[in-house]
Amino acid sequence: MRKYHPDWDYIAIGVDVDHVHVHMIIPPRDSVSFVVETMKKNTSRALQEQFAHFLSKIYWDGGGIWSPGYFVSTVGVNENIIRRYVQMQGAEDAGQAQLELF
Repeated sequence: MRKYHPDWDYIAIGVDVDHVHVHMIIPPRDSVSFVVETMKKNTSRALQEQFAHFLSKIYWDGGGIWSPGYFVSTVGVNENIIRRYVQMQGAEDAGQAQLELF
């Protein structure tokens, strides 16, 4: 995604068992919904290409990998706390697969 959106700045990405946290900076011209939709679409496509056989057994109904919803919050004076929180997601689960989102 960096190729097409070089001004999207990923500060931290945290992967947990059932969710993903992304701390990022986006320009005001891009809506949050567009950014989330783009990230979900691109990561879903990449996962489907790499793990098609495995995922077809899990997501047999064609519903997709990502849930339709998301949560967004703006960052103010506590940005360092949020950055550390996102970076520590899933750190306790040493066997968890790491995903490269960009």
